[in-house]
Amino acid sequence: MSKPTKIKNKDGKTVYRIFVNRTVDGVPVRESRRFSTRQLAIDWADKRKREIERSEIYGDESVETIAAIIERYQAQFAHGFGRTKNYDIARLLKYDIAKLQVKKLTAKAIIAHCIERNKKAKPQTVANDVIWLRTIIRTMSHVEGFDFDMGIFDKASTVLQSEKLVGKSKRRNRRPTKKELWQLSRYFGKNKRSRVPMLHLMWFAVYSCRRVSEITRLEWADNDDDKQTGMVRDAKDPRKKEGNHRRFKYTASAWKIVLRQPKEGNLIFPYNSKTISTLFARACHILEINGLDFHDLRHEGASRLFEAGYRIEQVQMFTLHESWETLRRYTHLRPEDL
Repeated sequence: MSKPTKIKNKDGKTVYRIFVNRTVDGVPVRESRRFSTRQLAIDWADKRKREIERSEIYGDESVETIAAIIERYQAQFAHGFGRTKNYDIARLLKYDIAKLQVKKLTAKAIIAHCIERNKKAKPQTVANDVIWLRTIIRTMSHVEGFDFDMGIFDKASTVLQSEKLVGKSKRRNRRPTKKELWQLSRYFGKNKRSRVPMLHLMWFAVYSCRRVSEITRLEWADNDDDKQTGMVRDAKDPRKKEGNHRRFKYTASAWKIVLRQPKEGNLIFPYNSKTISTLFARACHILEINGLDFHDLRHEGASRLFEAGYRIEQVQMFTLHESWETLRRYTHLRPEDL
């Protein structure tokens, strides 16, 4: 590396010019900058030399916006994600941080984004922004070969966690009371005009411990009438969902509800999962039942199985949880039921 040269600008001011050499596609390229002091010139040259060395190993920094990189990530990898994950990724495109060039993303920018998001969103929701931003940039930097210092996320995380700008999702322990189940049963039982049999669906969710998205994918052809088992196709899994078909055991009550459904197609419950969730939420609002989601019926079903005396490995055959520790989260026994 050359030493700074003292020269005069056109306006007569003394400056220090320094050169840095590099090779681009086999062709020597000489970069130069002028600074007001000799030390600034030396510091820039040192910094630029380190950048060149990094680029030779990891590739040049990307000059594209974060939004462009997110969109390419979606096109290449997001096709197998669920609705929630795709929504979280697409939501990033709405914020100012997506307009930044990826090479200008800093810990400061990440913290500023989280501070702004906390004005309207919960810390656990904001944490998803950071998780996906880190995942996308790390993945695409390897796929496309551009350089990025992932250490800025570690720097930002220290502040985000200490100031509680991000957080973990709270574990739900909501179970419907006997009165609430009775209210919902009466409400859905009286609504004869709806083409969606919510009374059957509600109790099937309890007795089968199935997620609403799983209920609407169950097929008649997958049922084993002798063994009273069914199959969840593309079962939820943190690593692999597509092609993850898993067989489960129906409880006696769940099997009875299945047998009462008309065989008018391939699906046992040919309804839209969003519609089911919306109808359930509307019923809870009308009946003034607070804090209860359709997914809580799955919690209720798992807890009932434990209360009935099933062991954890037996309950797993009904619920299809991947790990016993995960299943433990969905088990909320009540002292009065023992």
